[in-house]
Amino acid sequence: MEQSTKESIMWIVYYGGSTEFALIALGVFALVFVLGVIKRDFLWGVVRVLEGFANSFGRFFAWAGLLMVLQQIVIVFLQRIFRVAEISFGPAGYSFTKDLSWWSEELKLYNAMVVAMCAAYTFVQGGHVRVDLIYSAVSHRTKRAIDMFGSVVFMMPVAIIMWMYSWYFLWRHLITPKPSASDTLDRLMLKARAVRWNVETIGFSPNGFSAYFLFKVLILIYCGMIFIQAMSFFYRSYLEYVEGEDSAGKFLDRDTLGEGEEAYEGTH
Repeated sequence: MEQSTKESIMWIVYYGGSTEFALIALGVFALVFVLGVIKRDFLWGVVRVLEGFANSFGRFFAWAGLLMVLQQIVIVFLQRIFRVAEISFGPAGYSFTKDLSWWSEELKLYNAMVVAMCAAYTFVQGGHVRVDLIYSAVSHRTKRAIDMFGSVVFMMPVAIIMWMYSWYFLWRHLITPKPSASDTLDRLMLKARAVRWNVETIGFSPNGFSAYFLFKVLILIYCGMIFIQAMSFFYRSYLEYVEGEDSAGKFLDRDTLGEGEEAYEGTH
């Protein structure tokens, strides 16, 4: 690895988990909001794009749940009935052979995908549990004010803190010497002289799933998507606060169960 490449990696490590990066993210959030106050149509467009992003990711990765079930069924049949010890997967002439225990532990990755990649989607769909002891009894504008408060006081700070911890948690399992959150940029540049890739490949069992660094990548993606959704939720709450109760759910793309859903809702 060339020295310039090593230094570039350390630059990414430092600034990806820095307060400067957090301030840039908050600055973008504030800038978009100011522009949206001036021109509401622009802010509605931003909301639709961000919610569409969350919905697209969620709807795609939700299929990982089905894939997890099908793979588990195949594993049970091959292991209990046919006594197969390994599974070979060979797309385009490339053979990928792993022990059944590897495929069994790899099921955790599908579960992690559903949780990490579908959290923002579930929020858009209104699927998260919330306590409505006070919220349900207040007026439309008070609800929107509570939503805006929750977005900037709870969702955004938590997403930023989780990102900063997860960022170094990931890189400590990708390169050596291991970086630390307390390292200054100068110290990381010194470490760059000896840096090399050291991707985590240790599994919980001798022949088990060995790409656990992917879970750490998913944690980062989860934090980023939650922050983006917090932005979108704040913008929507502001717009619905300003425009009144008639704008509630405006442009909101929620999944339905078909024609029978209305009849179902009418009985509750």
